[in-house]
Amino acid sequence: MGQITLMTGPERRRRWSEEERLEILAEAFAPGACVADVSRRRDVSTSLIYTWRRKLREQSAAASLPVPEMTFAQAVLADDEQPADHDPCAAITVDLCNGRQVRISSSAPATLVSAALKALR
Repeated sequence: MGQITLMTGPERRRRWSEEERLEILAEAFAPGACVADVSRRRDVSTSLIYTWRRKLREQSAAASLPVPEMTFAQAVLADDEQPADHDPCAAITVDLCNGRQVRISSSAPATLVSAALKALR
């Protein structure tokens, strides 16, 4: 049987302080973390965690502040012309510093692709 929390009185909504929100966000979006696991552990809706992240990004963009540990790399779609070192079997090519590349084949299993992209964070 599941657990039920009964909230009585005038206040039925839970309130999180800014510190608690930032702590939950840092935990949910840490490398290797799963938002759904953090959501269950902290008893917070996953949609609320994503809403907090979106609002934090909007606030930091308005104030021109960087969002720590929540940055994204720019995705560039290649034109029809491919570079000389293009691998025709690679569905995804990630250019790293020092001219290094990670190439992922279109036949790679989804779990391998997910693990490789998470490792590049």
